[in-house]
Amino acid sequence: MATINQRTLADGRTRYWVKWRLGGTRTGAPQSEPFDTHADAHTFRLHVEAAGHHWPENWIRRQGWAPGWVPGHGWVTTDEDDEPEAEPVLFADYARDLVDSMTGIAERTRADYHRDLDIHLIPRFGKVNLRDPAQLKPKDVRAWVNHLRTGVPDPTAPHRTSTPSRGRKKEPGWLRKPLAPKSIHNLHGLLFTVCEAAVREDPPLRPSNPASRTRLPRVDDGEGEADMCFLTREEFTLLRDSMAEDVRDMVEVFVRTGMRYSELVALQVRDITLTAAIGADQQPLTRGHLDVRRAWKRCPDNTFRLGAPKTRSSRRRIPLSPRTIDLLRPRLEGKGPEEFVFTTDRGSWWRHSSFYGRRWAPGVKEAQRRGLGKKPRIHDLRHTHVAWLIEKDVHVFKIQRRLGHTSITTTMDRYGHLVTDIDDTMIEAIDGPPTPPAPRTDPGGEQRLRLIS
Repeated sequence: MATINQRTLADGRTRYWVKWRLGGTRTGAPQSEPFDTHADAHTFRLHVEAAGHHWPENWIRRQGWAPGWVPGHGWVTTDEDDEPEAEPVLFADYARDLVDSMTGIAERTRADYHRDLDIHLIPRFGKVNLRDPAQLKPKDVRAWVNHLRTGVPDPTAPHRTSTPSRGRKKEPGWLRKPLAPKSIHNLHGLLFTVCEAAVREDPPLRPSNPASRTRLPRVDDGEGEADMCFLTREEFTLLRDSMAEDVRDMVEVFVRTGMRYSELVALQVRDITLTAAIGADQQPLTRGHLDVRRAWKRCPDNTFRLGAPKTRSSRRRIPLSPRTIDLLRPRLEGKGPEEFVFTTDRGSWWRHSSFYGRRWAPGVKEAQRRGLGKKPRIHDLRHTHVAWLIEKDVHVFKIQRRLGHTSITTTMDRYGHLVTDIDDTMIEAIDGPPTPPAPRTDPGGEQRLRLIS
């Protein structure tokens, strides 16, 4: 029969050992199993004896009964199976709550996120349960990206535009036009943010982010370069002279400073500083600079307010050329410090839509009638400003500071293809400056000059 032996351990605790021989015979192999309480040892001894002095069925040595096994009853469902299923978390509800709770973003940005959710993400993923990894997989994200890239053709249309524009204007044959790579990057970034927040919840809503390794269309696949329009000085002169007379100086200051439109029309008299100085030839001259301190911001209700520039680096000081100073002087006369430099004929600031419809679009159309072979956008004046600086070998770091880019990487990614002097500089760094050919020496040892015709 099985016995129970009591032992006191070195730390003072008491252990109870159930001992027996296999089969209950004197020649059977000795067996033992420890317990912390006498009651557990007594119960196990009864099971050993009931099993004919063998190990009880489904007993794991030094661990206890196998999970799910109950002596006298057999296998039963575990507690995990009895737990109620977690309530589903729908993508639509979670994404909207996440955007509402985001900190450190402008209200206009929050409104843009909600717009993108409603138009592009929720129609596709709105009913997905984020708790179920099978309902949102990487292949689903890839299919969605391809859907954005190819657009939605209209099967009922008699014909379709083969290369639709990227604007909002509807074109024949498309229920939804293909999106530009940059737009796809922005939408994928929003999807990634929502899924990553679900992964980082405590406890996590899902084990991994299905949008983490999606290969996206290249932004520099040729479309970005085609979208940017660079004007030569002659082309800009033609464009400026085709504009209405009341905005010609504004357009020229735009291209000479490289400011963003929202910064230019927010420029106030107090932001411009002009000082008298004496030049190297002892002639009086005027030096000046402007400080970019504010920009117009669009609010969720489509109104505008003055706020900080786009980034911290956008707060900058721009030196002014003599020509730019001459253009600004008349705009400053008779105005108070907080009045806007460039205004409409009624004295209000130039809202982008008004300037585009009433001045820019007619001016571009007139310039094309006069021979301009390009169709520049307003922002292309900023691109043109950079092209002129690079043409004169201005260092890219100085261009970055003047434009207000946060990183020089942004400047190089956008305008690096315009820098052509780097190749010559690298060649000279490797081989050294070119050396003239050595003069010829005749057999008699006299040097003679070689005539080159």
